[in-house]
Amino acid sequence: MQNKIIIFVNNIFNISAIKNLPRILFLFKQEWITMMTEHTNTLIVGGGQAGLAMSAHLNKMVDHIILERHRIVERWRTSRWDSLVANGPSWHDRFPSMEFSDVEPNAFAHKDSVVTYFENFAKKIKAPVRSNVNVEEVVKLPKGNGFKITTSDGMFEAKNVVAATGPFQEPIIPTLIPKDSEIKQIHSQSYRNPEQLSNGTVLVVGAGSSGSQIAEELLRSGKEVYLSIGPHDRPPRRYRGRDNVWWLGVLGKWEAKTPSANTEHVTIAVSGYDGGKTIDFRKFAQQGMKLLGLTKEFKNGHLYFADDLKQNIVNGDTNYLSLLDEADYYVNKNELNLPEEPEARILDPDPECVTYPILELDLIESNIQTIIWATGYKQNFKWLKVNAFDDKGKPFHNNGVSREEGIYFLGLPWLSMRGSSFIWGVWKDAKYLAEHIAKKKIDSVQVK
Repeated sequence: MQNKIIIFVNNIFNISAIKNLPRILFLFKQEWITMMTEHTNTLIVGGGQAGLAMSAHLNKMVDHIILERHRIVERWRTSRWDSLVANGPSWHDRFPSMEFSDVEPNAFAHKDSVVTYFENFAKKIKAPVRSNVNVEEVVKLPKGNGFKITTSDGMFEAKNVVAATGPFQEPIIPTLIPKDSEIKQIHSQSYRNPEQLSNGTVLVVGAGSSGSQIAEELLRSGKEVYLSIGPHDRPPRRYRGRDNVWWLGVLGKWEAKTPSANTEHVTIAVSGYDGGKTIDFRKFAQQGMKLLGLTKEFKNGHLYFADDLKQNIVNGDTNYLSLLDEADYYVNKNELNLPEEPEARILDPDPECVTYPILELDLIESNIQTIIWATGYKQNFKWLKVNAFDDKGKPFHNNGVSREEGIYFLGLPWLSMRGSSFIWGVWKDAKYLAEHIAKKKIDSVQVK
């Protein structure tokens, strides 16, 4: 490298006068950047489950590098609450090529076990991960195919870039309540355990997997809890001796290509907490939790809620019962010897908070000291400055293959199917993208 720089400098000064020093310095800078740029066929941005799955499939196909701005699977380490477990049993929530070493097949892996699993997987495949490297910008090269990648650790060039940053990028906290309010507001991403919260009542907004599990944990700790429930699906945890992930598989629901009409933003209330059980909001109310409809407005210290609590719960019941119906049909059609479970269809009567819903809360009178917003995340691809997005800024792709040649997306919800953002689903999508990239390399060699 040193000899190359000396030769370049000598050549410049042999052909340039000192009056051309600005031009010389510019050329020197450009040559220095070129010599210091690292080249690879495929650069993967993100060292989570998506990035590792991509690396596993690219191994022995094309050279590649993973850039991770923190540590591998950082979200599992620092953006989850202490008691979190996976929402599916370990036989399902894993890569097909490696099992959990410390979790029974039908148990739900604690987040620490998930971190260990991926650390061991990265070692197993010898994943080329560069940790603590932030990708600042990706742009097309001015000439030829490929991209220039600016990072906190220097420059890279790659023919392909895989955005494997996942669906949990920026937490969404609605702007209903001013930030300078005396009420403490945190996203579920920042929640760790009941002890971190001050005394007083807690309002949890959002009844998907995160909101329902956090609300139940807080209730068990002795706190008074309100839970704001919006539209949701409520599958059984188990039915007739099989977990719901098994039923979703045999019924073809994991492979669904697009969400049903008006259900794209419907959350799924399912949990592996406490050994795994069906989430039942009526039982929450029987245990002392106060249920509310969709959080709608804040004014003069009062929160207002939609009069939709009963309908949201009824719709959740409909989803639950329809899955039982489909499961029963599947059992009969295939003559399976699975035990009947008629008690699964028995629903408790509506509690008072559902029959006579609370539509308004004075936060002071209710002693609400903390609001936990379990309201999901939004994507952030500001670093990816290419023609790969639609008019609304969403990735424009076909099963992860962008309209910008050489740009790929992986790990996003509904990338190719309903299961795309799950561990096993991202594995399947990564295989498809890796084959697409490898074929491009073969085709380019044949053309030459």
